[in-house]
Amino acid sequence: MFFTLPTLFTWARIVAIPLVVGVFYLDLSKDSQNFFATALFILVALTDWLDGYLARKLNQTSAFGAFLDPVADKMLVCAALLILLELGRVNALVALVIIGREIAISALREWMAQIGASGSVAVHMVGKLKTMAQMIAIPFLLFDGVLFGVLPTRPWGTWLLLAAVVLTIWSMVYYLQKALPEIRAKAR
Repeated sequence: MFFTLPTLFTWARIVAIPLVVGVFYLDLSKDSQNFFATALFILVALTDWLDGYLARKLNQTSAFGAFLDPVADKMLVCAALLILLELGRVNALVALVIIGREIAISALREWMAQIGASGSVAVHMVGKLKTMAQMIAIPFLLFDGVLFGVLPTRPWGTWLLLAAVVLTIWSMVYYLQKALPEIRAKAR
C-alpha cells in the first residue's frame, strides 16, 4: 500500500520538511520567518495524527505505512532541531541526546526485527509522551516570541524540550531493557 491516502499524507510530511527549514533562508523578517516556520511545522505535524486516523478509519493500515510514519516523524523532529540549533535556540547537547536516541532506537528496532523479536521493542507510552513533548516544544521554539501577548514561547519551549530529553532517555533505557534478554540470548 505504497500510495494510499494515509501514506500520501506521510509522504507529504517528508516532502514538507525542506519547506519548514527553507523558511529561515527566505528574505523575510525574523518574526515572519518564525511565524511561517511554526505554522508549517504545526500543519505538517498534524498530518501525523491525520494519517494514522485515516489508516484506521479507511482500513488502510500497512506494514509500509507503519515503517514510513515514524521515519517521517524522526526526520521532521531532527530537521527542526538542527535549524533550532543553528538559530541558537536549542543547546547542542539537547539536540544530540534526542537525535542520538532516535538513531540508536531505530537501529535497535531494525536489529530486533532481523532476529524476529520486534515485539520486545514495540512503541510504549513513554515514547509517545516523548514525541508529544517534542511536538509541542518545537513550535514554541520556532515561534520564539510572545504568544497571544502573554505566553513567552522560548522559555516554555525550552522547558518542554528538557522534559522531552528526560522522556527520551527514559524511553531509551526502557527499550534497551526490553531488548536485553533477546540481546543476551543472541550473544551466546
